[in-house]
Amino acid sequence: MGAETLGPRALGRATLARQLLLSRSDVAPLDAVGHLVGLQAQVPRDPYVALWSRLDRFRPASLSELLLDRTVVRTTVMRATIHLVAADDCLGLRPLMQPVLDAELARHPEFAPRLEGVDLEPVLSHARALLAEKPRAGPELRSALAERFPSRDAAALAYACRCKLALVQVPPRGLWRRSAQVTTTTAEAWLGRSLSRRARLDDVVLRYLGAFGPASAADITTWCRLTGMREVVERLRRRLRVFRDETGRRELFDLPDAPRPEPDTPSPTRFLPEYDNVLLSHADRSRFVTAAAREGASRASGRILGTVLYDGTLSAVWRDEMTEDGLMLVVTPVVRLTKRAAASVEAEGRRLARFLGDGTPGEVRVAPSR
Repeated sequence: MGAETLGPRALGRATLARQLLLSRSDVAPLDAVGHLVGLQAQVPRDPYVALWSRLDRFRPASLSELLLDRTVVRTTVMRATIHLVAADDCLGLRPLMQPVLDAELARHPEFAPRLEGVDLEPVLSHARALLAEKPRAGPELRSALAERFPSRDAAALAYACRCKLALVQVPPRGLWRRSAQVTTTTAEAWLGRSLSRRARLDDVVLRYLGAFGPASAADITTWCRLTGMREVVERLRRRLRVFRDETGRRELFDLPDAPRPEPDTPSPTRFLPEYDNVLLSHADRSRFVTAAAREGASRASGRILGTVLYDGTLSAVWRDEMTEDGLMLVVTPVVRLTKRAAASVEAEGRRLARFLGDGTPGEVRVAPSR
């Protein structure tokens, strides 16, 4: 008997269920961060919006408290981008992602040529000691490196430290309603523990499937940017259930007992932050993004801070701005919305505006569908 076929809608519902987006969950913020294998966090506010859309009665202060007590940290992991992850995941995931950061450094158009032939070990050793002494902002680290290695390009050396050392961004960066420049120290100094060399890529792939599956080997590569994912899923094949996409050409792997709701399962309107892993972690994004939505999103103008899922697919983009009357949420559809859909988007937008306004009601403007 051939493998069962899963179309985009079935795949979307399965992933939304695991992403806590079919219904808000009552799990603790730390448990949600761990289950999702971290939250994309280049923009400090994004993890708060991501958790608000996923958790029942989420309080921003609860996530800030986790940052302050060092239970979660902001660090560079999957795709060489900033994520907010549990402390244990920082220590375990960061060494596994080192090849991605090595590649990032090697292909940097400005810094890679300036580092050719440079022995980085003395640089990294010096930077590690400086950052263990106290967290330092970028200009401070570059100045210290320039003083110690005057014949080298300090900016290139600092970027090498960013890629070669496990650095974490310390609070107040990342706290709710706080703004601060990026200041870093090493994960080992901040957490008081060594990086873990015991973490296994096989286990990380299983966790990915638990949060993003069903998925292909190419999807897993898109999520983490590591190569060799086909070999990993082949090692795991006996532990996985195998499906095929609607074309019948791609194998999709999944945990046997993971939720796979029916394709017609209702999917409530959800507002996502500017960067949300649910839309960044598959090579084939057709489970969430139709051809029409992709075309519409490419035409959207102005500063975009997030996306809107209606009936499980990308349907609009949003941004917020301050007006004379207070906070305004501006929603621009990227596909034609029915009156019912527009009303649902507006209602959820009002809830988000209240959250962003710390309980103060805000206005929502949904632009006409094209």
